[in-house]
Amino acid sequence: MTVIGLTGPTGSGKGVLAEAFRKQGIPVLDTDAVYHEWIAHPSPCVDELVDAFGESVRGADGGIDRPALAAVVFCGTAAGEERLALLNSITHRYVIKSIWVWLKEQEKDKKRCAVIDAPLLFEAGVDRICDKVIAVIAPAELRLARIMMRDGISEPRARARIQAQKSDDFYTTRAQFVFVNDGAPTAANAFALDVINRLPLV
Repeated sequence: MTVIGLTGPTGSGKGVLAEAFRKQGIPVLDTDAVYHEWIAHPSPCVDELVDAFGESVRGADGGIDRPALAAVVFCGTAAGEERLALLNSITHRYVIKSIWVWLKEQEKDKKRCAVIDAPLLFEAGVDRICDKVIAVIAPAELRLARIMMRDGISEPRARARIQAQKSDDFYTTRAQFVFVNDGAPTAANAFALDVINRLPLV
């Protein structure tokens, strides 16, 4: 089974390409959804996060209070960067565990190809289990508009998120395929089909 990693900066439109692969019958794992599932309910991941950041980040339902965690981690200081690194070191382990389980399920179902949609693909080391990687990038102003619409935030906050991201080169120089998502409605479908046709699917 060929494993494809799908990554790129926020607002690039990775979901559009992920859906294009689904239309071709290729299963896609959304690692953001996996992460949210791990922290939405009581779990070993939640327990580790509470141990690391304090009881204040645990919600009334036993999962993680995401705004409370964000307030602790994303504080714009050197200490915040250390906390973010700690957060990622904890959560990445659980997400990767779920990825392996999912891949085994796809192999059991005799899938020829599977796509892992992971914004932090390289940072988490998930690229090491991928046969090929696709980087999705987009013009900055288009990313800005997408982030503002998606998250309902102001332009300054959206620009701050973009500025906090790694450059396009970080993704494109590490990927075998690059998709420039400029909003053309049929481009994603054509790109996904082209990638599938060029891969030695087994």
